[in-house]
Amino acid sequence: MAEWTERAELLFTKEGLDNLQNANVLVVGLGGVGSFAAEFLARAGVGNMTIVDGDVVDITNINRQLPALHSTVGEPKIKIVSDRLMDINPKLKLTRVQEFLSPERAFEIVSPEFDYVLDCIDSVTPKLNLIFAAKRKKVKIISSMGAGGKMLASKVKVGDISKTCYCPFAKTIRRRLKAEKIYKLKVVFSPEIPDKKSLRMTDGKNFKKSFYGTNSYIPALFGLHAAETVIRHLLKKE
Repeated sequence: MAEWTERAELLFTKEGLDNLQNANVLVVGLGGVGSFAAEFLARAGVGNMTIVDGDVVDITNINRQLPALHSTVGEPKIKIVSDRLMDINPKLKLTRVQEFLSPERAFEIVSPEFDYVLDCIDSVTPKLNLIFAAKRKKVKIISSMGAGGKMLASKVKVGDISKTCYCPFAKTIRRRLKAEKIYKLKVVFSPEIPDKKSLRMTDGKNFKKSFYGTNSYIPALFGLHAAETVIRHLLKKE
């Protein structure tokens, strides 16, 4: 029986596949962006991965998140995603961290042993904690900006956070990074103007004070671009 990595090796070469198998990647956040990013990395052949998420599947996740099904509502996202990853590659060395990142834990978890960090967190404070930890420990990181309210797949791109526009989330992150004298950050973003009619305001008591509507493919596409960036770096094509 052919090895499951046969097609990848044809494209990546044996040396490239070895690079991926020896790589160590951290994925934080397993929602619409991170769940797809983690799967793309596993299917590419990344051999060592740590995944972090403290959330459970909510019925509103079903339209855009890989672990979200009617049958999985209420289950930990990290369990569903980790089971999938191990079924893709039973030899994957996978570390599961089932928690939301506090500032202290962000600095504990991020370490120079990681080749890359994928920040797929969708709330400001923990996202900043992860970015600060990666920057101060000089670990490569790519961060996902706001995917809500967007519809045009062709607009999604990777660039420095200074190039972002029409993204309220990126604007907030950029301002906070500047206050910490951090001026460079590789991000996935879309310059598409978000659909303001899809914005839902809340009473401020919820985890998110407001949120945009989302579709099935834009968050996954953000995850794809993040995974591509990491894979190309590991293959030394970037």
